[in-house]
Amino acid sequence: MSDTAVASASKSERAYTDIKAHILEGDYSPGYRLVLSKIGEELGVSAVPVREAIRRLEAEGLVKFERNVGATVASIDPLQYLYAMQTLSIVEGAATALSAPLIEAADVARARAVNEQMRECLEHFDPIRFTRLNHDFHSVLYEHCPNPNILELVHGGWNRLASLRASTFRFVPGRARESVDEHEALLRLIEAGAEADTIEKAARLHRSATVDAYLAQTPTAPPTALHK
Repeated sequence: MSDTAVASASKSERAYTDIKAHILEGDYSPGYRLVLSKIGEELGVSAVPVREAIRRLEAEGLVKFERNVGATVASIDPLQYLYAMQTLSIVEGAATALSAPLIEAADVARARAVNEQMRECLEHFDPIRFTRLNHDFHSVLYEHCPNPNILELVHGGWNRLASLRASTFRFVPGRARESVDEHEALLRLIEAGAEADTIEKAARLHRSATVDAYLAQTPTAPPTALHK
């Protein structure tokens, strides 16, 4: 590959990374028009690498092209969000239960410290930061899962939510305070050496409660059956 081709690929990658970050962090909301010349000017590149980056994002479902409009940030599909959350509630619940006997006091302390950051975040609520901390909290609880296949499914579930721009607590900010309290209850179960079934059920209900809250404030969303 020539130096020119390498430089072009590098610019395209930088444009891709930058645009995707803006989408995932909510700076570019659904429906936001992606003007190639404007983005290129901001990044200091031509429209060509920006166009290449947007094509990649279109393939990932983050961007769509509309006639007479051009490239816009794709809307979040509520059905895909529900499916992702439903799957994650099942596999993460199992991973947390299997991980629980291997979680040490230092892990619990680390998770509790993250949960306290989440509690502090409630005062001046930032759904993006809160969602990141939420991921950090849960990763402590499932990261010791001895079953690599289940762990892979959990990681895939979180990645899928990220691809949907699912800052969950932007959808249902009222769930944030309840979520923090449920985290503490889950930590106490683990500290007490509760049965695996008890821990798995608590982890699943914690996740499904968020889906229930989403359904309650999104009348057009399709029904789900997490509790059945």
